Amino acid sequence: MYRNKIEDLENWKKSPNRKPLLIRGARQVGKTWLMKEFGSKFYEKCAYINFDDNERMNNLFDENFDLDRIIQGLKIESGVNIEPENTLIILDEIQETPRALKALKYFCENANEYHIISAGSLLGVAIHEGTSFPVGKVEFLDLAPLSFYEFLGALNENELLQILEKNDFDMANVFSSKLKEFLKIYYYVGGMPEAVKSYIENKDLLEVRKIQKRLLESYEQDFSKHAPTNVVPRIRQLWNNIPSQLAKENKKFLYGLIKEGARAREYEIALSWLIDCGLVYQINRVNSNKIPLSAYQDFSAFKLYILDVGLLCAMSNIDAQTILEGNEIFNEFKGSLTEQYVLCQLKQCTDLNIFYWSSDKGKSEIDFITQIGKRNIPIEVKASENLQAKSLKTFIEKYNSKTNIRTSMSNYRKEENLINIPLYNIGNIEKISNINKS
Repeated sequence: MYRNKIEDLENWKKSPNRKPLLIRGARQVGKTWLMKEFGSKFYEKCAYINFDDNERMNNLFDENFDLDRIIQGLKIESGVNIEPENTLIILDEIQETPRALKALKYFCENANEYHIISAGSLLGVAIHEGTSFPVGKVEFLDLAPLSFYEFLGALNENELLQILEKNDFDMANVFSSKLKEFLKIYYYVGGMPEAVKSYIENKDLLEVRKIQKRLLESYEQDFSKHAPTNVVPRIRQLWNNIPSQLAKENKKFLYGLIKEGARAREYEIALSWLIDCGLVYQINRVNSNKIPLSAYQDFSAFKLYILDVGLLCAMSNIDAQTILEGNEIFNEFKGSLTEQYVLCQLKQCTDLNIFYWSSDKGKSEIDFITQIGKRNIPIEVKASENLQAKSLKTFIEKYNSKTNIRTSMSNYRKEENLINIPLYNIGNIEKISNINKS
């Protein structure tokens, strides 16, 4: 299984201004595997230390920040003779020992010859609990579930993957039926590494669903284990309410649908907790087409998506047969699957800031809008091959927008001021929009 973030790690290793690296991401997205895989491929030695329930490491970092002493302790703990020129030091679940997180500052300032990567599933939450964070002394890398491209790679469908990566639209059209079948499977399996691995080995979708349910249970257990006790019920309510909110025609998140009379202030901490854990994406509204979009976002109007389309399927109890037998699923569950899928690909394959647009009176709405270079690009999501896009037409007329994206089950084509990108290739939106600059 190949993860594209390996390339980012390789660049980090080569950088003359390298700082200790923190990998952030939800539980079970593959942080530990990525670090170990990187260490085995690009270093002679790899010193792996897990801080979870590790009293020895708590004691090691509980004293002063004598880096020679700490390195000696890490050598003993890992059983590896750490040498800065050929050893990768991996500090896993570092949030369990807050002073180890603080120590990264001193490694950056006084011992930057060491190559140190750390990871933490609840790092964002730990920071908010008063942890002394080494601001400016670390680099970050965010890891999400496997994208659709990575899913194809894991299935050894490398020829199909190359067609998409090269934007070979003619060949993609030839094999579009095959790509659509893989896309349907991805809607169900998603990109959580354990679910993908199980599907590759067994092709058993029922087993995949069991794994997804276990992952969802483990997230709910984390709520009780790590969140403030008085906030836990609200976290659960909000988390479990997301699928039904996405199933609405208007997907703006409404607190009143969690329970009657609910107000934003009651759920602010719960929402922040879910976002910091990497479990939820918050996509804010803009009602302008000015640059930069981030300056015009409305923080009180937003949509919520979860980290993985397969987990949304599991939360919604959508069975495999419904997805795999024809296009019915793409119409019936347009909001809860297709938009979720597109948002995940935009997050997994790009570094773009994503918003959604709606008119002042709310009569027209564009599913997503992002800024690519000096252009704002609206993105209309269509679940099937029905290409009617009234809101996009309204947007184009209102702003005289020159580059506009519709993503659907239809093949690639470019019209006067509209590009249709197949859903299976939306992750390549930056390259496709750049080669079609108006």
